[in-house]
Amino acid sequence: MKALLDTHAFIWWVTDDSRLSSTARGVIADEGNVLFLSAASAWEIVIKVRLGKLNLPEPPETYIPSRLTMNRFESLPIQMVHALQVVNLPDFHRDPFDRIIIAQSQVEKMPIVTVDTQVTRYPVDVIW
Repeated sequence: MKALLDTHAFIWWVTDDSRLSSTARGVIADEGNVLFLSAASAWEIVIKVRLGKLNLPEPPETYIPSRLTMNRFESLPIQMVHALQVVNLPDFHRDPFDRIIIAQSQVEKMPIVTVDTQVTRYPVDVIW
């Protein structure tokens, strides 16, 4: 299976945070699955670090790529088709990072690993 990690799911996995459900942990740990992190998540992490809302043990420009490699996650770039898909999303969610991740999930036909209940209002599959 292919799946797209929401930003918090990525952070919670790499920091072994207990808020990540056993179901999500099972999906992420399964080496038969291919997990993706959106470029939007990297952007969101960098912004949170700069604003002092997130502390990382090393700079995000080294932390994120190293954790992708360590955990065998793939990077998902934002393509024009992803950005254009946002026009089709109802305004349930105002966060632009979440909106592009939802659009990527729809275009790429991948479930999202998230605990964000707003995401469930969109026609996407969610892994809790």
